[in-house]
Amino acid sequence: MQLKIKTEQANMRLDKLLATYLDKSRSYISKMFDEKLIAVNFKEEKPSYITQVDDIVSYSLLVKKELGMAPKNLHLKILYEDDDVAVVYKPEGITVHPAPGCDEPTLVNGLLYQLTSLSDINGIVRPGIVHRIDKDTSGILMIAKNNKAHESLQKQLKEHTTKRVYHAIVYGEIKEEYGRIDAPIGRDPVDRIKMAVVPDGKNAVTNFKVLERLDGYTFVECRLETGRTHQIRVHFDYIGHPLVGDKVYGPKKIIDKHGQYLHAKSIAFNQPTTNERLEFDTEDPIYFKEFIEEHKKR
Repeated sequence: MQLKIKTEQANMRLDKLLATYLDKSRSYISKMFDEKLIAVNFKEEKPSYITQVDDIVSYSLLVKKELGMAPKNLHLKILYEDDDVAVVYKPEGITVHPAPGCDEPTLVNGLLYQLTSLSDINGIVRPGIVHRIDKDTSGILMIAKNNKAHESLQKQLKEHTTKRVYHAIVYGEIKEEYGRIDAPIGRDPVDRIKMAVVPDGKNAVTNFKVLERLDGYTFVECRLETGRTHQIRVHFDYIGHPLVGDKVYGPKKIIDKHGQYLHAKSIAFNQPTTNERLEFDTEDPIYFKEFIEEHKKR
């Protein structure tokens, strides 16, 4: 990629200019120089180089040099995109970002291929990622395309002004029409891989309503007030109704076709620049509909 220096961009330190132009941190730009990803008029220059009008600055983003961070066309469904944010549908079976032991392409690989810019607040391994859903959970994610947007979306999540709605299918027939699970979540003291309801855990609240009672199962809608790791999965296990297909929190003999039956159905948030309220919704996956039809009460 190239940038031709205009009058208003001249007489600036090269590293400061790129940090502003690319909306990247100074440490990120420093790593780009260390990796020799920046040149001026096709010659290597120092970060302290003072730009001149008509200089040609060539650069490659650091993420494309990192192990496991190569762009890959995953044919992601982009539900919405503007200069600040994108709203993306993550299919079931895809991990959100690279991690140790994950050798398969992740959502981040697909984002690097399809989007021209991503925030770097969460580091080079999680560009654009503001919040996550589990590998076997399908549904909507909001993605930050620059750091200003990232900070806005993070603040909205912290202040609970976003609206996040999930659909799930759980074991057993829940008697109540509505419910509120207010139980703190932390690391399981026995099995450190799992999360659990523990006295010293972080505040976690899940509201739910029954959409349909099936033969031995319940189809529910969940609205999150908080966003703890595995929150819905842990909370429903806590009340005795673990998610169908959940290999971690479900019964030993599970229905194992698609992982846990959990879908991030809709999300609403304020556009970071205009403050316009944006809301997006998706249909439940086909395997949800098939399971519901198969287990309807006759």
